[in-house]
Amino acid sequence: MGDGELREVFEVYGEVSSARVISDRETGRSKGFGFVEMPDDSAANEAIEALNGKEVEGRTIRVNEARPREPRQPRSDFNRNF
Repeated sequence: MGDGELREVFEVYGEVSSARVISDRETGRSKGFGFVEMPDDSAANEAIEALNGKEVEGRTIRVNEARPREPRQPRSDFNRNF
């Protein structure tokens, strides 16, 4: 599935501002996940409810709201000297 197909799946529920399937930089193959942005919260929630656990192109998908990453803790065992 590419970006366009991902967008089409979500556009059924409302406007999609962006849709991106994440690919491996070296091989170009999909990593099996992506991100969709929808400006309308109610449309986004409807898409989450309708699509989570559904089969798309032969694969069961998991759809949830993205959460910001937690800040990484610096590693104390990392040697910064060269």
